Amino acid sequence: MAAIYPICIKLDNLPCLVVGGGKVAERKVKALLAAGGRVTVIGPDITPDLKNLALSDKLVHVARPYKKGDVDGFFLVISATNDRQVNREIAAECHQRRILLNTVDDPENCTFYVPATVRRGDLVIAVSTGGKSPLMARKIREELEHSYNDAFGAYLDLLGEIRHNIIRNVRDTGKKEALLEELLSEAIWAALKKGDYDKAKELVSRVYNGSGSESPDGSCSR
Repeated sequence: MAAIYPICIKLDNLPCLVVGGGKVAERKVKALLAAGGRVTVIGPDITPDLKNLALSDKLVHVARPYKKGDVDGFFLVISATNDRQVNREIAAECHQRRILLNTVDDPENCTFYVPATVRRGDLVIAVSTGGKSPLMARKIREELEHSYNDAFGAYLDLLGEIRHNIIRNVRDTGKKEALLEELLSEAIWAALKKGDYDKAKELVSRVYNGSGSESPDGSCSR
C-alpha cells in the first residue's frame, strides 16, 4: 500500500454521513459536529446522546437500516455498523462514487483514517498508524498530551498576531526571518513546556525591543 498523505480538512457545513448508532458512531458524530460538519445518521437505533442531538436539530436521524444509494450527495462517509456485510456494501458504493470513506475496523477499505489528536486551541497534533494499531496511536497521543499543555495553544494565538505584524511592518527579509526564529527560541520553548505562558509572553516582549514593530501589548518598540 502506498504511503498515506496526511491532511487537515475544513468541514464547514459539508454533508457528512455516519451509518450506525452505537458508541463508536456517537464519538464520530461528535467529532464531525465539532468540526462544523452537517451530519446525517442512518440507523434504526441510536444512543441517547445522539437522540438528544437529533431532537435539538444538531443532526438529521434517518431511523432505518442503510440501503443502497444512501451515500449519494455526501462529502464523506463513516461506516460504524457491527455488520461486516453492510460495511462492505457501503465501501463499494463510496469507492464507486469517489466519496471519502472511513469504515470502522476495516482499514483496507478506508480512503481516510481518523488520527488520534491532541488539541490545544488551534494547535492540533495528529497521530496515525494507518489503521494498523489505534491503541498505539492512543498511547502516543497520551504522551503528547503531557508534553504539550494549554500554554502552547495560548501562545499560538499570540504568535499568529505577532507574525502578522512582523510580516506587515518589517521589510528587511533577514531581520524578518531572525525575528520569527526568536519567537520560538529555546527560552520561550522552555517556558511553554513548564506551562508558564506569562513568562513566554514576557520573553516575546524582549524580542520586540528595537524591532520597530508593534509589540504584543499594542505599543511600538523603537
